[in-house]
Amino acid sequence: MREALFIKKNKKRWERLQDSPPADADDMAKDFIRLVDDLAYAKTFYSTSKVTQFINSLAARFYLNIYQNRKEESSRIISFWKFDLPLTIRRHYKIIVFTFLLFIVFFAVGFFSAKNDESFVRQVLSNEYVDMTEKNIEEGNPFGVYQSGSAFLTWMGIMINNIIVSFMYFVKGIFFGVLTVSSIVKEAIRIGAFEQYFFARGLGLQSVLTVFIHGTLEIAAIIFAGAAGIIMGTSFLFPGTHTRLDALKKGTKDGVKIVIGLVPVFIIAAFFEGYVTRHYTMPVFLSISILLISLVFLVGYFIIYPIKLSRRLATENKQEDVG
Repeated sequence: MREALFIKKNKKRWERLQDSPPADADDMAKDFIRLVDDLAYAKTFYSTSKVTQFINSLAARFYLNIYQNRKEESSRIISFWKFDLPLTIRRHYKIIVFTFLLFIVFFAVGFFSAKNDESFVRQVLSNEYVDMTEKNIEEGNPFGVYQSGSAFLTWMGIMINNIIVSFMYFVKGIFFGVLTVSSIVKEAIRIGAFEQYFFARGLGLQSVLTVFIHGTLEIAAIIFAGAAGIIMGTSFLFPGTHTRLDALKKGTKDGVKIVIGLVPVFIIAAFFEGYVTRHYTMPVFLSISILLISLVFLVGYFIIYPIKLSRRLATENKQEDVG
């Protein structure tokens, strides 16, 4: 192909790309690939031509734009964990504290109900589970349920299940938070009855050191997922200065942020349950260390850091206003 024909055939496209590069990342990638093809052709047949230099500079500009977009996407992810999620949590501390207290109250209800009525445990946990656990206790392996099956499949299965459950807690919040509250209450009662079952058999401490290897992160994440659902539901009921629709949109957006932010927590909790809890006969100091690390992470990232971050940003804003 003659150089003049090559230029005539592609000139309009090059000018369009030079004057109005595409904003969409996929379109930019497609145009970049075509430019690379053009450049390869031009270098082969018109290596010393100015058109080759022009295409080369245009392709280089596109490459830099694509690279910058990737950096922006990466920085958005970092910004989400560093700023968006902590500030969202801080903004809704009252609801999160309410959900936590709700869980504690009904955990106590489940615990003491099971203590006063032995049949209550079977109603909550099912006859099958209780019979299996009693058999394991008789055989000297009270937490044998955690040793069954493949560690990897256990990890994957529990992780997927817990993430789905957390999203269900959130989605239920659309009914003004009522169904989410009901789910939190039921889960708290179930866990309270579960713990009392082992305390009644002299296995309370061992139960805490075993179950809360994964349960510390898992239960905390469930509470936060429930709070996310309540945030969405109550945003419509109590819109403040916004319209109900705008308040619902904002509440939904904040709830989604929290639920997405919990995914890594569920992944780690499920990993502990699949790979670590099955070795519950490990030295006590290892179990305690895992529990403490989990607690330090939860308190540090979900409580202390959001408070410090919001205060720091508030101070910086005041200084800017004064300046």
